[in-house]
Formats: sequence, structure tokens, C-alpha cells
Amino acid sequence: MVDAVTPAYQTAARIARRLPPPAAASGARALGRAAGHLARGRRAQVERNLLRIDPSLSAVRLRRLTNQTFESYARYFEESFRLPGMTPPAIAAGFIPDGWERLDEALQHGKGAIMAMPHLGGWEWAGFWVTQVRQRPVTAVVERLEPPALFDWFVELRQALGFEIVALGPEAGAATARALKANHTLALLCDRDLAGTGPEVEFFGERTTLPGGPATLALRTGAALLPTAIYFDGPHSRRSLVLPPIDTTRQGKFRQDVQRVTQELAQALEVLIRRAPEQWHLLQPNWPSDRAN
Repeated sequence: MVDAVTPAYQTAARIARRLPPPAAASGARALGRAAGHLARGRRAQVERNLLRIDPSLSAVRLRRLTNQTFESYARYFEESFRLPGMTPPAIAAGFIPDGWERLDEALQHGKGAIMAMPHLGGWEWAGFWVTQVRQRPVTAVVERLEPPALFDWFVELRQALGFEIVALGPEAGAATARALKANHTLALLCDRDLAGTGPEVEFFGERTTLPGGPATLALRTGAALLPTAIYFDGPHSRRSLVLPPIDTTRQGKFRQDVQRVTQELAQALEVLIRRAPEQWHLLQPNWPSDRAN
């Protein structure tokens, strides 16, 4: 089968890097709006997510926030495509850190730190800031994509940002434990349970499962578990927020502790997402009721 997806992403990346940033941003917003109207299934998912966050949304407000979500998602790609060609001073000028002293404090213990993040805003900008400006190693766990050539291309893109990449799979547990032992910052997107085998939690008022990996790693390694989000803050800057570490002291049986910590993480993710629900790029089913629709 001919792979038309990978060349499309590669072409989009070349265009984003060659256009002046304002033109690239404007084009991305237009493409995002168009995609949001064409992808009806994903649009319906975004609407369900927004109503979970705020059931009182009017139809007009819901439509506006849904459009903004797709514009934000397009901005995420446009900025990620441009990052490899940017200098550390330019990265620093466009990034406002908030709460990053918590990461510094965690790394002083030499056990690494887990930045547990939702699919929100532009996390790769923050990762590049850590690797290029703060000069600290970052290991990121990523989902395997299809086709394989697209996955390989995104791995190369992120490696160009200075990330060490770990693909989800049987070897991910050992690889992430080694990264924490080496005192790396470990970036984990954890608002979607791809395998469907994680602990059951309440998340925005409904029962679902979330990945148990962040809690498991924190409990086993002693690494700090830091709920983190990176927001688009106006057209030219990004603002991060690192919340206080979740309490991962052992309190009972290991499985019970994993469930407890994951539930506390879910509550922290709610706090982060509510600050900018239109930047939450979760376009796939995430609750049992989503799959029933």
C-alpha cells in the first residue's frame, strides 16, 4: 500500500519552516478549522470532552471552543515542525516557566522526575526548553504510529530536539526505569489508556481507566511524580505549569497504591485541563460511554 501520510507530514513541516511564523500560524489555524468540520467523529469526541468539563456550555460556546480545539491542535503541529531550526535564545524568549523549581528540587535527589502530562497545548516546546536551555536530559515515551515510516519520522524529529525516545511496548518499562536511574526527566502523556488495562478511576465525573505506568514507576523508583501542562499563552508565547508532586509514599498493597496514586493524578490532570479546555487535544474515545456512541 502506498504511504501518502508520511510525505504529507514531511511537506507540511517543510512549509512551516519556510514560511514566516505569522503566515505559518495563520495557515495552521485555517487548516485546523477545516479539519474540525470535516472530521465529524473527532469533532463529536471533542464536544463530549468539553461537556464533561463544563456541562453548562451553551451550543454557541461549545461550537466556539470546539473550533478553537482544532486550531490549537494544528498550532501544536506547526510549532513542533519549526522547533528543530530554532535557537535556544528563541526558545527561551517564547517560554514562561511556572513551577519548574519543583523539577529542579526533584532532580537534586538523583532519582529522576516524571512529568505526567495531558495532551494539552505544546509539550514539545517545554521539552526542547529543558534540553537546550536548561541542558538537562529528557526521555519521552511515545505511542507507535501507523504507518511505521511516519513513526520513524516523528522519532527523528523529536531526537533532533534532544529527546531520548522510548516507544510504548514491552521494553518501555525497563527503558524508563533506566532513564530515571540516570536522573533524566521522563515525559509521560497519561490522559489516555491505550491498552485499556490501567487502574479504574473517576475522570471528569465518569469512570474510565488511565495508564498505571506513571504511578508504578514513581512507587518503584522513588522519582517525583509531577503533574505538568504547557499552554499556548497568546500568539507568541507558551506558559508551563508544574504542580506539586503527588504523594507516592507506600500506604498499602502495591496494587492499591497504584490505584490511589493514579486517581490523585487524574484529579491533578482535571485541574490542568480546566485551565484551558480548548487546548486539550484528546480526539479519541477515552471513556466507555464514548465507545457506545
